[in-house]
Amino acid sequence: MSTPKHFLTLSDLTSDELRGIISRAQALKALQREGIPHPRYPGKVLAMLFAKASTRTRVSFEVGMRQLGGSALFLSSADTQLGRGEPVEDTARVLSSMVDLVMIRTHDHNSVERFAEAASVPVINGLTDDYHPCQLLADMQTWFEHRGDIKGRRVCWLGDGNNMCHSYINAARLLDFELVVACPEGYQPASQLVSENSDRVHIVHDPIAAVQGADLLVTDVWASMGQEAEQQARSAAMAPYQLNRALLAQAAPDALYMHCLPAHRDEEISAELMTASDTIIWDEAENRLHAQKALIEFLLG
Repeated sequence: MSTPKHFLTLSDLTSDELRGIISRAQALKALQREGIPHPRYPGKVLAMLFAKASTRTRVSFEVGMRQLGGSALFLSSADTQLGRGEPVEDTARVLSSMVDLVMIRTHDHNSVERFAEAASVPVINGLTDDYHPCQLLADMQTWFEHRGDIKGRRVCWLGDGNNMCHSYINAARLLDFELVVACPEGYQPASQLVSENSDRVHIVHDPIAAVQGADLLVTDVWASMGQEAEQQARSAAMAPYQLNRALLAQAAPDALYMHCLPAHRDEEISAELMTASDTIIWDEAENRLHAQKALIEFLLG
C-alpha cells in the first residue's frame, strides 16, 4: 500500500504544488459560479474530527465534499472514543479502514502528526494551536484573484504570533514573499521557525514602521480559543496593532487587508474596515470552500 499524502502544514507541499492548488481552486470557483456540476468523487467519505468549534471549517469541508460528489461525517470529541482516552493511533487505524480521508481540528499539533503517521488515508490539518494551513490556501487564492502572484511582495502580519502567523511564515518561504511580523514583546512567533526563515521573515515591534510599503496586511483575534483568560492582558499589549484605516494608510497605496474570522470588531480590526465596500474579507472566507476542494482533489488524486 502506498503512503498517503497528508496536509498538516504548508511545508507538506512544494512551491509548484501550492501554486497548482491555488490555480485549481480558482477554476473550481468558476465552475461553481457557472452552475457546472463537478462530482469527481462519488461515494467518497471525509471524516471530520472536531475538538475545537468551527463555522467556516465545518461548512466549507462538508459542502465541498458534497459538491465533489462525496459526503462528510462530523464527529465531535463527545462522538468518538478519543474523548474517553482511546489512543490517537487506534482511532486513525479504524477510521482509515472506513473512510477515504480525515480532517482534524484540534489543539495539539503533535496529536495530528501521530494520527497521520498511523493513518492509511490522507489527513488534513483543519487547525491546531501551531498551524492553520487551510486558511492560508484561501488567503493566497484571494490574493492571486485580486493581485496575481504574490512573489516578491511585502506582507505584514499584525498582532499575535499565533498559528496563522506560523502558516504565513511557511507561505512566505514557498511563495517567495517578504513577511514582516508586527507584534508586541512576548508575543512573537516560534523562534525556531523565524530563524529557519530569517531571509524573508522579520520581527518588528513598531506597527507603523512594520506596515510601511506593505502590499497586504493581515490580522487575527488577539486571544485564540483556549486563551480567553488572557484576553485583558493581550488586548492591552496589542492595542497599538489594531488594523484600522489610519494604519492602512501607512501601507502601499493599493494595499489589501485580510482577517480569517471570526473577528472582534474594534479590537484587532476596526468595524469600519470590516464593513468597507472594498473589503476582500468575505471573498477570503468563501474561498475556504474552493481552496479545500482543490486540496481534496490533490490528496485523493
